[in-house]
Amino acid sequence: MFRLGLFQMGLGIMSLLTLGVLNRIMIDELKVLPFLAAAAIAMHQFVSPARVLFGQMSDAKPLLGYHRTGYVWLGAALFTTLSFIALQIVWQLGINLQGSGWSAITYTWVIILGLAFALYGLALSASSTPFAALLVDISDEDNRPQLVGVVWSMLMVGIVVGAIISSKLLKGADSQTLDIAQLQTIINPVFIIMPVLVFGLCLIATSGVEKKYSRYSMRSTLVEREDQITLTRALSVLTASRQTGLFFSFLLVLTISLFMQDTVMEPYGGEVFGMTIAQTTQLNAFFGMGTLLGIASTGFLVLPRLGKPKTTKLGCILAAVCIILIIGAGFPASTSLLKSGLLFFGLASGMITAGATSLMLDLTIAETAGTFIGAWGLSQAMARGLATLCGGLVLNLGKMIFELPVMAYGTVFVVQAIGLIIAVGLLGRVDVKEFRENAQAAISAVMQGDLDG
Repeated sequence: MFRLGLFQMGLGIMSLLTLGVLNRIMIDELKVLPFLAAAAIAMHQFVSPARVLFGQMSDAKPLLGYHRTGYVWLGAALFTTLSFIALQIVWQLGINLQGSGWSAITYTWVIILGLAFALYGLALSASSTPFAALLVDISDEDNRPQLVGVVWSMLMVGIVVGAIISSKLLKGADSQTLDIAQLQTIINPVFIIMPVLVFGLCLIATSGVEKKYSRYSMRSTLVEREDQITLTRALSVLTASRQTGLFFSFLLVLTISLFMQDTVMEPYGGEVFGMTIAQTTQLNAFFGMGTLLGIASTGFLVLPRLGKPKTTKLGCILAAVCIILIIGAGFPASTSLLKSGLLFFGLASGMITAGATSLMLDLTIAETAGTFIGAWGLSQAMARGLATLCGGLVLNLGKMIFELPVMAYGTVFVVQAIGLIIAVGLLGRVDVKEFRENAQAAISAVMQGDLDG
């Protein structure tokens, strides 16, 4: 379990580099409009429909001799490389913006950056969706909460470790008077060292695991059949239950509400609290430590007692309360209050992550595990993209309405809290038993050839 978590740890580091460092550089140092910066970065989430395809491919077509591992390795090699390429495009965008303002060439660089992030998103989908399906293949319902607790805790460890290492490497970027050439000298090595580290973690995490522990071939009734489930058939199974749509909607609303602050937290620290790049990067460590504690404690202590739906609902309510603390910290510009708010928000987020992810892994069946994981990943990735976009858009609107920066940023946080309460209402309608009955009936129909169209 711990070794598998190293892959998630790598994803945590990569999310810090893209949503933390790159986003902050574009908005604060290069003065790119928040909405355009957010839109470019969000492109890596808007290609998320490919997750369903990659999930189905890993169900039906082994790569390098494995159903899951080959896809994980190939995707990781690509997304780590593309992160460095994206940074180089950001520098070109900044140079053109400083040289000629918002010209046709500058907008062209924004489009190129968006395309680079789209490719990054495809590579991420090809890697992370089969990895999540691998977790289903090697686990049972009774030990999944513990597996989720360990593996998703490591995601937060990645964010914390990434924040600490990055803040050390970025110390030279604290000065507000640095030009782009000086920033390149300091930041480029970070985007070489960290992605190489992430790819190494991916190899260590997954080598030999599928061969030794996967029960995919034992569980799936279709794994050796010539008429394995095609994408069309997999989608037929996917849409067989109304519960699929309900859970998809719940994940969408929940994830948007949980991650809207990703695009604005570093700028919030910079503009309202006067923090440097290294200091705002460290904010991720407080959120990450809280989430780490929340996931680990929930997986082993809370979930077995309250159950998955109640745990997730409680986490949503607590997260909404913590958002009030984060807004309140901005008025006196208290960094200690902000860090405390982020720590408690992380704890609540950890509770939500453990509950919702365990529920997500339950809402799969062996024959189409990759396809279902792809669908849930699609919902979450779409939501992360929308959250990134909405965070930038709401911040822009807030700045148009309010003169005080704290009020503009507060608008984003208030929208977040409302969304979390809506998610609680949607979760109340999700029924795992109904989902499984409908999905198994659909699988039987596929095997009989009733769903060929």
